[in-house]
Amino acid sequence: MAASGALAGPAAARGADHADHADRVTVAAAPAGATAGELLEVRLRELRPTQPAIGHDQIHYKLGRYAGAKDEARGNPNKRFDDWCEANGQAEAASAGPGATLADPATFRCTLALGEETADSVAAMKTVVIGPGGSLHLTDGHHTLTSFLETPDGGPDTAVRLRVSDNLSHLSTDAFWREMRARDLVWLQAPDGSTLSPADLPRGLGLARLADDPYRSLVYFTRGIGYTPPSDAPEYLEFLWGRWLRDRIDLDPSELRDPAAYLEVIEEASRAMAAAPGDTEIAPGRTADRLGRLAEWNDGKRATGGEWAKLSVPIDDARPGKLAYAVDSRARVPAAPACTRTVTGRHNGPLHAATGVLCLDAATVRGPVVVGAGASLLVRGAEISGPVSAVAARTVEICGATLNGPLSVVGTRDRLTLAAHGCTPNDLRGPVAAVGNAGG
Repeated sequence: MAASGALAGPAAARGADHADHADRVTVAAAPAGATAGELLEVRLRELRPTQPAIGHDQIHYKLGRYAGAKDEARGNPNKRFDDWCEANGQAEAASAGPGATLADPATFRCTLALGEETADSVAAMKTVVIGPGGSLHLTDGHHTLTSFLETPDGGPDTAVRLRVSDNLSHLSTDAFWREMRARDLVWLQAPDGSTLSPADLPRGLGLARLADDPYRSLVYFTRGIGYTPPSDAPEYLEFLWGRWLRDRIDLDPSELRDPAAYLEVIEEASRAMAAAPGDTEIAPGRTADRLGRLAEWNDGKRATGGEWAKLSVPIDDARPGKLAYAVDSRARVPAAPACTRTVTGRHNGPLHAATGVLCLDAATVRGPVVVGAGASLLVRGAEISGPVSAVAARTVEICGATLNGPLSVVGTRDRLTLAAHGCTPNDLRGPVAAVGNAGG
């Protein structure tokens, strides 16, 4: 990929901190040959998650902010360029003009050029483990990289470097997952608390592929208010806190659509975290203090200051809080009709929706999908090998899908959505015909 321009001086003037890490910043030529500590350039579509869910509202905070112009109004590059530069080991963004795009790093500049990385900038990078056959298993950065994939100027072909934490490509598949479990490098718990197997993990990143864990979002919004990540934070720190909060806070989905009600829930959760005695076992062998519990709510500051005050700022302010961005972004995603039939896992043979709402949720379908007049189809993160056709349907929404076959949608009455805010990009590998459809 093209290198982002530098503001720093020549190599001779970088100092010992750069020189000490020169051996750790070479980019590996191929995944199978990468060693621990090397930086590997990847495309987002190549990455395999090591967790089944993310906090969708954390992604919506990023999408809302990325889509706005309030960062630029204050004379700063948009946050998406800061986030990309940090993820790529190049600190923060130095400049990004009107035509800058994540798809082409040559259109913006980071404060550190390639080759000028420091110990701190490398430590901030996301991590990957090389698995059998050179597969790339993301172990940190699911939220950040999903945000890049979902933003319009990013997408599945966005390039970014990851720090290789280990190469386990020599192991068999079973041995690989045993090792990943032993190192706590995989999270196999669904948002409802059920236990999963590695085979249940999503095939890729994206809102349509990774399930929504609202407690993971809740923990994100309590950062700096009820807890702060410690320097030796264990893997999946926020999921551990989220599991603890699930037994104490009952989330009503309607509350999460209203900023004031959502803020009340965040306050309840963050106060519960700060009030827990430091030796409280949040997870087996993990105490509240070990997981970063703050001794005082809002780190001892009044409600008019600190992270709580920043979080509470409404969307119409010049510097909205994270929650305001998240709620505003999510409100821009059209409400989907309720599923009357849901297909998951593998399905061989045709699927026909004559009435109601057929949902294909992370399913693998081998056969045609036909939607009749007045019926609806919702596809999220599915792989379909066969033609998909809909005539006079009510709603057709396809997000995060891989379609190996033709797609024909004619005369949809309410809405056709193949690409939109909050709709994970599709991989459509056959001809597409969309004629006379409403919306979308």
